[in-house]
Amino acid sequence: MSAPKKVFGIILAGGEGKRLMPLTADRAKPAVPFGGQYRLIDFAISNLINSGLRQVVVLTQYKSHSLDRHVSQNWRMSALLDSYVTSVPAQQRLGKRWFSGSADAILQSLNLILDEKPDIVVVIGADHVYRMDFQQMVDAHIASGASATVAGIRQPLALASQFGVIDADPETGRIREFLEKPTDPTGLADSPNEVLVSMGNYVFDTDALIAAVEADGESASSGHDMGGDIVPYFVERGEAGYYDMKQNDVPGSSPRDRSYWRDVGTIDSYFDAHMDLISTLPIFNLYNTAWPIRTQTVNTPPAKFVRDAVGRIGNTIDSIVSAGSVLSGTHLERSVVGVGSLASGGSTITDSVLLDGVLVGAGARVHRAVLDKNVVLEDGATVGVDRERDLERGFTITDSGITVVGKGLRIAR
Repeated sequence: MSAPKKVFGIILAGGEGKRLMPLTADRAKPAVPFGGQYRLIDFAISNLINSGLRQVVVLTQYKSHSLDRHVSQNWRMSALLDSYVTSVPAQQRLGKRWFSGSADAILQSLNLILDEKPDIVVVIGADHVYRMDFQQMVDAHIASGASATVAGIRQPLALASQFGVIDADPETGRIREFLEKPTDPTGLADSPNEVLVSMGNYVFDTDALIAAVEADGESASSGHDMGGDIVPYFVERGEAGYYDMKQNDVPGSSPRDRSYWRDVGTIDSYFDAHMDLISTLPIFNLYNTAWPIRTQTVNTPPAKFVRDAVGRIGNTIDSIVSAGSVLSGTHLERSVVGVGSLASGGSTITDSVLLDGVLVGAGARVHRAVLDKNVVLEDGATVGVDRERDLERGFTITDSGITVVGKGLRIAR
């Protein structure tokens, strides 16, 4: 029996996340809070750890302080077993320059790979919401004989123009072509109304990855991007395989959420992903204990629901309320409330996402909104109710009507 392959995990977490502004005005995209008590990075790390990877680095760059702190404080592994999850900021190892792309991030961090000497390197993004057993993908990669394997997930044909699409050859298991946001793709042979889009997750033979990023680093015309440059490098050589997420069987998953994957790159997709959490039978189930999404342990009291000062009874419908929050006579519906938020009597919060430490005053109203940390609504104030007034106050409003209030703002009546 051959020795098991040594697998090393790299999480690309340097993204700026411009389309998530103002949530990324003060933090990296992977550090954006999600689902009440998580950060987006927690999904990537949890998937790798649950898959049995024990040596994981997180490559950071843009406004990385809160991300670095979150990883260092909450993702502690046993050094006795040579296990770790550690963030590695850009170090300018190849000159006085920052990462110019995801492939360049790996090129400038090759010392991490050379130190560990793994057989296989798993490279994934840090800002998607999903569950995936990467050991199953690694096993498929090894069995295929490919030098690189790209994870793909089935999406409706109509959405192809939003993603990188994999033109897969089912006979050989290889990628014939990698199409960046195509306008007229061909559907899958076994499902003509779907295409296979890249999840931004890759498995590489170590030597092949090193050779690819080194060659890419010498190309003046390259964008130094994993999906845009490195994957086509392997496709041209006939060495790129694909892995259909449909094959992935995550413990505890249900038919409803088995192949769930959400790219939360925009405010609308971020909001929609939250709405996926709160139904009775959620589209994405946070309560799957067989494959837990882990995060920080919050040292705070439980959530509390009480009458307000004049005895009004609130109600909470189809919502998630995080620890430390107190709702007094509040109507809360189809919403997610972060850690330590407070809502006073007569307030109404509907179809909204509140991050940590939000204060909603008496009689205040919030509708179809995302409120960043420590936002304060004074008594009687509104967000998402009067579009023109919200625009006058400088709030971000998406085309679908989601209003976003930046971190720490105080909103008067």
